[in-house]
Amino acid sequence: MEQSNVEKNYQLLDEMTEYVEKNMKLSYMESLIIGLEYVFTQSPPEEMSESVQQFVDEKISALSFDKLKKEEIRKVIQLAILKSMKGATQQQHLITPDTVAMFIGYVAQKLVHNNEKIRIFDPASGTANLLTAVINQLGMEVKAYGSEIDPTLIKLGLINANIQKTEIEYFHQDSLQPFLLEPVDLVISDLPVGYYPDDVRASEYQLNVADGHAYSHHLFIEQSVHYTKDGGFMLFVIPNFLFDSDQADKLHVYLQQHVHIVGLLQLPTSIFASEKQAKSILILQKKGENTKAPKQALLAQLPSFKDIRATEQIVEKMNHWFKNEGY
Repeated sequence: MEQSNVEKNYQLLDEMTEYVEKNMKLSYMESLIIGLEYVFTQSPPEEMSESVQQFVDEKISALSFDKLKKEEIRKVIQLAILKSMKGATQQQHLITPDTVAMFIGYVAQKLVHNNEKIRIFDPASGTANLLTAVINQLGMEVKAYGSEIDPTLIKLGLINANIQKTEIEYFHQDSLQPFLLEPVDLVISDLPVGYYPDDVRASEYQLNVADGHAYSHHLFIEQSVHYTKDGGFMLFVIPNFLFDSDQADKLHVYLQQHVHIVGLLQLPTSIFASEKQAKSILILQKKGENTKAPKQALLAQLPSFKDIRATEQIVEKMNHWFKNEGY
């Protein structure tokens, strides 16, 4: 049933977006933002002609967002965002695969299930797909924060959260600048990979380097540690080469000082375009007075998510690990 709800509403949203794109001479992504904002505010933008408005109104009245579950709405919007990013040349205009978001939500739930309410932060929130997917899975009271520098992505993130009726407080800024944010219980992020160009700002980080640019993915980890409470957790989607790069020694030392490595889950290479782009989920806990490293870190190579039996087996083993370690 859920599948047909998602497909039907995606088709309507896609038709509406394509019509706006063609008649207002905009990109698919810009048209999607206009369409979703119209759905949410119920008022058309001034520059929209009457004929376009009439077509969009018909599609909006056929959409059933008000009857859908949050997860269904997220999936509808995600499909449209994925279409808008097809052939995207900018690395940041990529979306965390759904299966990965689901797995992060599952691990997050295992780590924080004893809390009645938590504060969660994604310092590279993009379109809010990962953040809302995790919030939807946690099933507890959540105060959420997201940061994103890209103006198009933050618009999509904001409207995505609004239509799901999920409250997220956004920072539209460079996430490696300071935040007006109290430390949170949980940080999740699909880390932006590359060099950070602002050497002056990077010089304030322990993970800065003397020659050349520091890696932004390293600095994001340090920034996340800074904004996590003692004993709080961090879940990062990281490139598989994270611990083999030329700046890895420094990262090792930093992690030993500040966090416990809870686990490392290698994602199936089949979900990535090439082995070079393959990623893993790194699970960290910020050291605190009453924290200790797990007796044995959770290390696993996740099978293809299409292999349901193998996926169930690995989840069973992980459930056993969480129970044994007392999480």
